[in-house]
Amino acid sequence: MDNVKAIVLRAAGINCDLETEQALRLAGAEAERIHINRLMAEPALLDGVQILVFPGGFSYGDDVAAGKILANQVVHHLRDILHRFVEQGKLVLGICNGFQVLIKTGLVPGLRSDAAALATDYPATLTDNDCGRFEDRWIYLQPGTERCVFLEPNRRIFLPIAHGEGKIVARDPLTLARLRDEGYVAFRYVDADGCRGAFPVNPNGSDDDIAALTDPTGRVLGMMPHPERFVRLTQHPHWTRLKEREGFGDGMTIFNNAVKYVREHF
Repeated sequence: MDNVKAIVLRAAGINCDLETEQALRLAGAEAERIHINRLMAEPALLDGVQILVFPGGFSYGDDVAAGKILANQVVHHLRDILHRFVEQGKLVLGICNGFQVLIKTGLVPGLRSDAAALATDYPATLTDNDCGRFEDRWIYLQPGTERCVFLEPNRRIFLPIAHGEGKIVARDPLTLARLRDEGYVAFRYVDADGCRGAFPVNPNGSDDDIAALTDPTGRVLGMMPHPERFVRLTQHPHWTRLKEREGFGDGMTIFNNAVKYVREHF
């Protein structure tokens, strides 16, 4: 497929939609920002699209809970359509607040894959950071699975985070073991040498240092770090000290791999 098409879903409070749209375009996709109200009125907009992204921000001000209102809109108006979207082999990415939305819709980790499970089965959730404050810093991520099409299994990447409710908590020890052993953990927080550790290596206290989760298909990814905020080397916090100061940042791997997958499978 030559023309890869993507929708970046926006709503009140979302503030990373433009950056996400630009990252997708840099990766070679035809990206368009669409408001949730328009998509609910015209769900057929998804028919010609292969990638759907829930970007970061504070949808509806996180007024009830982070991502909860947008998740409710998705569940009550787009549940079956979104389930079919994934069944068709298409890709869904949720970043930060978008990850919170995917968690609250049940799309990730998606231990049950039927449409009725959306928003009814919560094997994991996202809650307040252990430090009790909003964390805005750069972190390293180590891939935790070979299943997810968005990542490169052997490539450690460096990305920024910006969240107050980023702690991933599994429902119980058995669920956590299943997430770990069955390849649902897409990324873990590590240090520059790939070693896991306490704060600030793990910036929020997530169980098993989890930073991102995928679903059984590997085509749905929810992640707390922001890949759209590091698509060019000049966005690196120490870019003036880099040997190479031009080129693409680590965040582009997420978007490049998504576009590559679509071109190879559609």
